[in-house]
Amino acid sequence: MAGRINDDDVKAVRDAVPIDAVVSEYLQLRNAGGGNLKGLCPFHDEKSPSFQVSPSKGLFHCFGCQEGGDTIAFVMKIDHLSFSETVERLAAKAGITLRYEEGGYNPSHQRGERIRLVEAHKVAAQFYVDQLDGPEAEIGRKFLAERGFDQAAAAHFGVGYSPAGWDHLTRYLRGKGFSDKELITSGLSQDGRRGPIDRFRGRLMWPISDTSGDVVGFGARKLRDDDNGPKYLNTPETAIYKKSQVLYGIDLAKKDIAKASRAVVVEGYTDVMACHLAGITTAIATCGTAFGGDHIKILRRLLMDNGSARVIFTFDGDAAGQKAALRAFEDDQKFAAETYIAIAPDNMDPCDLRLAKGDEAVRDLVEPRTPLFEFALRQIVGRYDLETPAGRGAALDEAAPVVARIKNSSSQHEVAVQLAGMLGILDTQFVVKRVGQLARWARERGEQRGPAQGPSRGGPQPQQVRTPAAPSGPALNLRSPAHRTERELLKLALQKPALVSPAFDAYGADEFTAPPYAAVRQCVAEAGGAEMGVPETREYLVQVLDAAPNDTVRNLVTELAVEVFHGKTIDETYAGMQLVQVRLRAVDRRINDVQGSLARLGSNVAPDHLAAAQNEVWVLQQYAQALRNNGADAL
Repeated sequence: MAGRINDDDVKAVRDAVPIDAVVSEYLQLRNAGGGNLKGLCPFHDEKSPSFQVSPSKGLFHCFGCQEGGDTIAFVMKIDHLSFSETVERLAAKAGITLRYEEGGYNPSHQRGERIRLVEAHKVAAQFYVDQLDGPEAEIGRKFLAERGFDQAAAAHFGVGYSPAGWDHLTRYLRGKGFSDKELITSGLSQDGRRGPIDRFRGRLMWPISDTSGDVVGFGARKLRDDDNGPKYLNTPETAIYKKSQVLYGIDLAKKDIAKASRAVVVEGYTDVMACHLAGITTAIATCGTAFGGDHIKILRRLLMDNGSARVIFTFDGDAAGQKAALRAFEDDQKFAAETYIAIAPDNMDPCDLRLAKGDEAVRDLVEPRTPLFEFALRQIVGRYDLETPAGRGAALDEAAPVVARIKNSSSQHEVAVQLAGMLGILDTQFVVKRVGQLARWARERGEQRGPAQGPSRGGPQPQQVRTPAAPSGPALNLRSPAHRTERELLKLALQKPALVSPAFDAYGADEFTAPPYAAVRQCVAEAGGAEMGVPETREYLVQVLDAAPNDTVRNLVTELAVEVFHGKTIDETYAGMQLVQVRLRAVDRRINDVQGSLARLGSNVAPDHLAAAQNEVWVLQQYAQALRNNGADAL
């Protein structure tokens, strides 16, 4: 066997390949100050960036999951490679020839499996490209031309052709030094009666690359009537190709996705080509599978989940497209980005639209878009007979949880009003309250449930409300006065419950704006409330910890239970200040929500609803003033 890689060569690789350049192939990085860069950690799910890169030190570290190291460690971790495989891969990028301590240059057949499989796909991709120019591939060139793609377009996307014979590629790769085992493992060949044969034969070939740009698989389109295979045939699952973890076109689109904070999800390879050629260079597509959670993780790292991020789906308007859109909506809450759907006129896909109406029509396709939740809502409502009370009630039962899942509270109220109009329910406030109730239950459970999983019309009984599965939402911001106060109040409830009981036990989880703090509040409630800690005993904290659903919440409870207070004197006055501030902010938020809703509705609000809302605002304002004037005595 070849020996270990020369230490000087390893150092040369580290020095030659900037860590920020490597990391940027997988996620978007932004300035973090002090010469560092930050992004969403690729090793664990997070809403706000805790992953930092120091180009000057050549190191990365995630303050969320504690992963860290140099360039080599990053690639080893993210691509599941051995040390030698990683060094070889980075050396190839840098053009460095590696030396080995024993046996000289490392023979190709002894190199790491992933490296070999990627090399096989690289060679195969060029082989297919070369075949597209041959006479046999005339049918493939005609297919592309009929869809508006010329030779330059085919070259840009690396489109090729697989010969119709049994083993053209197999024999070619053998000649390049690849073993039969490697060809079978790669998915480029398959077992035949007399040995390996080509998996793809007589088809138009699209190379599928990972985020770093390595070709890891192929999508093959049937061209001839005598081909008994499926219309599209993809690479099987291999060590380097997982269809649920790849997006066609991501290697070409990733920089523009990060720059524009926008991604356009289409359904096929030719749709991606059409969009890119029309100027929508953020288009990507799934590869033979539905858009799901792993795809979302890829996009989130590029979009950085900032407030302006947009994901636009362009599913067909037919039944299959509508089903795909609703399937995508099931994962909508995994995005921090806003999600939309755009349907072309006459239900044409982007490729057909470009062919029929030109590039401008494709660019226009993604502009008059509909929020994905609104599309899902109309699909649900359309399935019921709204002429009957039973039909309207059933539609509300299914649609209300959808509205309750909307992230923005003001948008949630507005859409609830729209839902009442769709259903023909005159009592708009009833629908608004129903949606608000479901949203509150979801926050208390710490989860967002799909329409079919929502509570029944009667709703769960109080004892059925469970502790949150995990805190969700934006990361804690201790510079936020609201978060600081909420944190202090929870510390009081855990460390000095006698100072805040019984007032604290009347506070709802929704009065804590930070979801992790709401989760801790719920744990205290399930332990019997702060009054269970009077007098103070160890058993009280044990019960709170037992109520925590996972280590994340449990660790936060422990942290709050031992953390020092910010105040110099911790007494009833200090505790009262925290109680008042948390309650006052909750009251002010409710006043702003009601007033904002009235402002948006304008003259469309019914007189009785206007009067009820104005009365609620007046009562809340009086309560807020009492809190400001009288402090804890007004609680």
